[in-house]
Amino acid sequence: MEWTGEALLIGVRRHGETSVIAEAMVAGRGRHLGLVRGGRTRRLAAVLQPGNTIQLTWRARLEDQLGMFSVELLTARAAALIEDRTRLYLSQLLCEHLRLLPERDPHDRLLGMALRLIDSPPDGAALARFELALLEDLGFGLDLTACAVTGTTEDLTHVSPKSGRAVSRAAAAPYLDRLLPLPSFLTARGNASPHDIADALSLTGHFLQSQVWGPRQLDHPTIRDGLVGMLSRED
Repeated sequence: MEWTGEALLIGVRRHGETSVIAEAMVAGRGRHLGLVRGGRTRRLAAVLQPGNTIQLTWRARLEDQLGMFSVELLTARAAALIEDRTRLYLSQLLCEHLRLLPERDPHDRLLGMALRLIDSPPDGAALARFELALLEDLGFGLDLTACAVTGTTEDLTHVSPKSGRAVSRAAAAPYLDRLLPLPSFLTARGNASPHDIADALSLTGHFLQSQVWGPRQLDHPTIRDGLVGMLSRED
C-alpha cells in the first residue's frame, strides 16, 4: 500500500542507531506514524524538525502496519521558531495538542488552525479557540451557546466547571466562586484583552485537565504555563 500527502511534523523519536519514527498530521488522513530510515543523518535531521511542513510518502505491505515514510521538506520553520521564543513555545504546544488525537483519524480543521497559528504572530485568543476546537474533536466540546439555567443566549459570562455549559450573568450571581469566567470574545466578535486571554486559557486548561490529561494519566505540558504568561502579559 502507498499514499502521498502534505503534513505538519509534530514529533520524532529515535529508533535504532540511525532511524527515527516520525509522527505527523497529514491532510485528509490525520495523525500518522512511520519509520524513516536514516532519519538521524545530518541531511534528514534538518528536515525532521517538529513544526516543519513536509511531503510524505507512506508505504507498507498492510494498512495496519507502521510503514515507512519517505520525506521531502516543503516549509522550513525551525530556524524562525528558534529566533522567537513565544512562537517556539506555541509551536511545541500545538504539536503536543495534536498528538492527543486518535491515530489515522482526519482532523483537517485542527490542522488548518494549527498551521495558521504557527505562521502568524503569537495570538492567545486564537490559541484558546484552537483548544476549544480540540476539546470538541476529542468529544468534550463546551456548550457556550445558551445559559444552562435559563436558556437565554444573552449576557453569558460564566461556565460550569462540571458540565461545560455557559451560565448567564444573572444566573451565575449566587455561584460566582464555583464558576469559571467566560470571556466575551469566545461567544461574540470583539477584541480580547490580556485578562480575557488569561481567563480563556484558564477555561480551556481546566477542561483539558479534567477531561483529557487527567483521565489519560498525562502530565499537562509544562511549556503551556510559560506560554500562557507570555500571551496574557500586559504591554
